[in-house]
Amino acid sequence: MNIKKYMMWGGVALTMGLSSCVGDLDLQPNDPNNVDTSKDPNFIENSLAMCYSGVTCSGYSGPGSSYVGGIDAGTSAYHRMVFTLNEFCTDEMMWIWPGDDSGSAGEIMSSTWGATNVYVKGAYYRFMGHIAICNQFLRNTEGATDEKTLEMRAEARVLRAYTYYNLCDLYGQSSFTLDTDPLGQDPVQISRKDLCDWIETELTDIVDNKLISENPSYGRVGLDGAEALLARLLLNAEVFSGTPRWADCQKRCENIIARHQGGGFQGSGLAEHYLYLFARDNNAYMPGGSNKAENEILFGFAYDADHTQSYGGPSFVISGTITNSHYIARQNYGCSSEWSCIRGQQEMAERFYTISNQDVRDDLWVRGVLPAGDGWDAEDYSDRFLDFSGSWNTTGGNMIVKFTGRERNAAADGGWNWDTHIDEAGNNVVDQIYFPVTTFASTDQPVIRLADIYLMYTECNINGGVGERAKALDYMNLIRERAGAPKVGYSELTKKGLMDERSREFYLESIRRTDLVRNGMFAGANQAVWQYKGSLDNNEGTRISAYRTVYPIPYDVIAAQPEFKQNPGY
Repeated sequence: MNIKKYMMWGGVALTMGLSSCVGDLDLQPNDPNNVDTSKDPNFIENSLAMCYSGVTCSGYSGPGSSYVGGIDAGTSAYHRMVFTLNEFCTDEMMWIWPGDDSGSAGEIMSSTWGATNVYVKGAYYRFMGHIAICNQFLRNTEGATDEKTLEMRAEARVLRAYTYYNLCDLYGQSSFTLDTDPLGQDPVQISRKDLCDWIETELTDIVDNKLISENPSYGRVGLDGAEALLARLLLNAEVFSGTPRWADCQKRCENIIARHQGGGFQGSGLAEHYLYLFARDNNAYMPGGSNKAENEILFGFAYDADHTQSYGGPSFVISGTITNSHYIARQNYGCSSEWSCIRGQQEMAERFYTISNQDVRDDLWVRGVLPAGDGWDAEDYSDRFLDFSGSWNTTGGNMIVKFTGRERNAAADGGWNWDTHIDEAGNNVVDQIYFPVTTFASTDQPVIRLADIYLMYTECNINGGVGERAKALDYMNLIRERAGAPKVGYSELTKKGLMDERSREFYLESIRRTDLVRNGMFAGANQAVWQYKGSLDNNEGTRISAYRTVYPIPYDVIAAQPEFKQNPGY
């Protein structure tokens, strides 16, 4: 099954009522289009497609629809919510309009959110809605014995575990419900440790018993994705459960690395070209993608400009980072509209200044004071943000294009020069265009890449003292060499060295907050400080309280189920 083919039909796949998973909330996972399963030979595949489109699409009837009420459909898109809560509160990204959604955007940027924050609520509802969809698929296929359906059930279980992972990471304790619960029964609240344990048990069963394909069809999760998610869970186990699991995480990393040896960059399985991983045709690097030797995207979601339209995912990141068509012409990036609202923080930019200018990972950025002309005002992109004005807008920061609607160039020399520059007339120049310009992106969404697995191994050595130190350094240098950065020695095999490298490699990939929390740099005694952290009125930033390492349980959830406990501090 090609998942993009079926996603357009997934919205009519689920029969019976999907119960609300957060009590009496404005959550609407009920599909009005019922299907007679006895007359639909594709019912099971269509239903599974709904489990995937529950992540990629906001609703059943196009990008403006949503099965979550009370929040804009585009704003509440699954990967947009994950991005918002994991990037805008860190030293990597800034949303330049803090007044959006009654100030909820500014609360995320300054880490001053509360239990009524629109994004805090929207993400929780979105996640619980997706869990309801996966649970319903598992109910509908209960008792199946054929191999094909059993494998699809394993996929749905992994997708559900992925959403529970996000709840565990962002909220700690959460609502919890399974397909085995009676339909319509209210969820219970589960502790963070118990949720972490459940996710581990679920994924371990699927991975170790090989209930899922090692060679999945394009766009579908397979063994690599399931084990990569397990590795990420174990990497964060000390935060989630109180017990470090460095050796267990490292073992999972070694399993995945061994399956990818022999192809790609230096035989590592990594893609030869870093920026190609974020291009319009990055489907080649996805599970089941055409470039088998370089299937670096171990866990990802397929998007398509025609069949999987969303104001979240790569469409959101591409449009959000395209800033001012005079200098970064949106057409050069396959994007028909620019939102000009996501900028890079000074601290992230400075991490690139300490290494060779041959590092390709920031080649699409534009910095400096740009020339005025043709009716456009010059703007200062010199890293540091200026104070917010009365219009709740700001200037400064960096234009940080990484995800694009551009296609890879298959030329034997490795493709075009991805560098962009301003010509004498003040225009952003790209030599050739090989791609259509669309409203929605066909760029797929990476969730976990093989590069992350290599750096997980390194982190397990640095933070946990397990594994081989020489191998840990080799793996960090492998990532750097692929990017064109010079090798480093053991003096860089430190927590700070690793965290800087992870930021350079994974910015815009929605994991920075988790990395900072895990390494004690988000809050607490050893936290880092960046612009506007702690207060939008403080350009320098300030420290925040340790309880903000998790978001609050939304007010409406506790109002609906008063027996639920709020996270400490809120």
